[in-house]
Amino acid sequence: MKERTAGNEFFKGIGPIRFEGIKSDNPLAFRFYNPTAKVGKKTMEQHLRFAVAYWHSFCGTGGDPFGLPTKNFPWLTSSDPIHRAKDKMDAAFEFMTKIGAPFYCFHDYDIVDEAITLKESEKRLETMVAYAKQKQKESGVKLLWGTANLFSNPRYMNGAATNPDFHVVCHAGTQVKNAIDATIALGGINYVFWGGREGYLSLLNTDMKREQEHMARFLHMARDYGRKQGFNGTFLIEPKPMEPSKHQYDFDSATVISFLREYDLMDDFKLNLEVNHATLAHHTFQHELQVAADAGVLGSMDANRGDYQNGWDTDQFPNNVYELTEAMLVVLQSGGFTAGGINFDAKTRRNSSDLADIFYAHIGGIDAFARALVAAHTILEDGEYTKLRKQRYGTFDSGKGKEFERNKLSLTDLRDLAHTTGEPAQISGRQEYFENILSKFV
Repeated sequence: MKERTAGNEFFKGIGPIRFEGIKSDNPLAFRFYNPTAKVGKKTMEQHLRFAVAYWHSFCGTGGDPFGLPTKNFPWLTSSDPIHRAKDKMDAAFEFMTKIGAPFYCFHDYDIVDEAITLKESEKRLETMVAYAKQKQKESGVKLLWGTANLFSNPRYMNGAATNPDFHVVCHAGTQVKNAIDATIALGGINYVFWGGREGYLSLLNTDMKREQEHMARFLHMARDYGRKQGFNGTFLIEPKPMEPSKHQYDFDSATVISFLREYDLMDDFKLNLEVNHATLAHHTFQHELQVAADAGVLGSMDANRGDYQNGWDTDQFPNNVYELTEAMLVVLQSGGFTAGGINFDAKTRRNSSDLADIFYAHIGGIDAFARALVAAHTILEDGEYTKLRKQRYGTFDSGKGKEFERNKLSLTDLRDLAHTTGEPAQISGRQEYFENILSKFV
């Protein structure tokens, strides 16, 4: 076996990506994202807290159900799993350093391949966590969140925490324990649960109530273990309605919030929301963000987009500044990100096979969010948008409307008032006017 050479440069000819401004024609430069530029009281970097998705950018080789992989990544050539994992991590930290991302996110088996035995898998993970700790120290890149892959291995074909076989639940618990340990060791700020197969394909063979109770019990155990080990960060749940399961228990923001309340988990869990998952649930992304924000559980974001002609999770890089501005309006009005951030859970297209394409994709997504941030901040600072929206509810700010909000009226009171005031005047919602306000600043 060829001896491994540490410190190989994988993205040759590409240096650090700098901010060059809107007049730049350099495809390997930011035109809108200036990390040190102030937007209000915080810099762009502090507002957006960008993270790179380890799985898509360094593990995803372009294969799909209809074709073989198209991307021959030079960091995946070694036959030795640790050698290969270290090459991949070298490439990842080289990319993250050059793109200037302050954070990254991973699943346990992104950073090293799962072994045949659980014992060997644990040994591999320990080796790579030690290596990641070294790479973080050298680069300054931090871990936004870690998680466990509880969906790829055939053992999880019927779920992980919700599997009808207790032996599979034990294996899932082991993986989560190890992933939490890895997250703590690497200073991770959050820990994520995505229930890719926590759901059902048919109710005919499913005891849904029992499975959801098992999932709640599992989350309580994970929370208790993490806290006991000194993890003071946020536990996050990432909703998705379907795919790969027909119906997943973490369907959307409202469903997850209801679950957390029912099982007494609201104090420790928040939501990690993804754009494409909102699309699959037939919601807008801003709707999902607003539902979470209103409940006080908006934690973090997986940024991508879907294809409106395809009803599946395409995970494309975000580029619609208008839609992102609507999303950033929700984020800013909710106080912005604290522990969470914006993770590019997106992959270059199957036919984008050059290594430089990974840079182009991230540069485009980062610039799009920078434009959206500035536009949303300017809209809020301008004041017309918030003033007009507040005016729509002006009848609740005084008099009987205010008494209604303070629970001082009965249904009979409403009836008496309706008879007194007569038919209400028709008041326009002025939707197009609100849309034009966004257009003015985007």
